[in-house]
Amino acid sequence: MKYTRQDSIRKRHRRVRKKVSGTPERPRLSVFRSNMHIYAQVIDDTTQHTLVAASTVEAEVKSNVKSGANCDASTEVGKLIAKRSLEKGIEKVVFDRGGNLYHGRVKALADAAREAGLDF
Repeated sequence: MKYTRQDSIRKRHRRVRKKVSGTPERPRLSVFRSNMHIYAQVIDDTTQHTLVAASTVEAEVKSNVKSGANCDASTEVGKLIAKRSLEKGIEKVVFDRGGNLYHGRVKALADAAREAGLDF
């Protein structure tokens, strides 16, 4: 049986989620990457609530980048999610790469969030 790209991502994400879960003290920074955009959420899995979110579809990010599907856009989203998290008093998170490989746009987002002050 041959897996599609989406099947492989879902399979990896389920495997990652077995180990990674967000608590009120250390919520989960979840990343979703589509072909055109990248989305990040800080989630408390105990209450199943999104505490903070940022993405390339927002006007705040769209105005700064040419395309939502490159590392520059991911860096902007990483900075924005870190800024919003710190404003809400969230300093420590666990990183959930969403089944994607830790490379390229996902890595750029993570590095930018770390540089902006998030601890993971």
